[in-house]
Amino acid sequence: MDLLHHLLHLEQRLLSRVVREDAAELALLIADDFIEFGASGGIWNKSDVLEALPQQTFTPRTVSQFTFKQLSEDSALVTYHCHTGAVDQRMPADSLRSSVWRRQGEQWQMVFHQGTFCVQP
Repeated sequence: MDLLHHLLHLEQRLLSRVVREDAAELALLIADDFIEFGASGGIWNKSDVLEALPQQTFTPRTVSQFTFKQLSEDSALVTYHCHTGAVDQRMPADSLRSSVWRRQGEQWQMVFHQGTFCVQP
């Protein structure tokens, strides 16, 4: 599997119910020095994510317009649109996402993630 498809697979795993509800699996995919700037304006580190995600109500999400840029032999930037069914019609459901992934040995881990809500027409 080429790197683009591998990183898409990892992003989709992080959006899946199975992984989001499993702190041990999350811990493998998220680097110890991880930081996230969320679409809601919050800032999270790895321990915040491991504590909060398994407790959140699951919302299905899909990915489109996935792109990647290799930054070095062991790091890459991915960007994509994330589509979520609207829970509240006053809140945007789609967001632009970016993640930085770093290879640690044979394992790729997310070190940075940012979400930005998209304005709906």
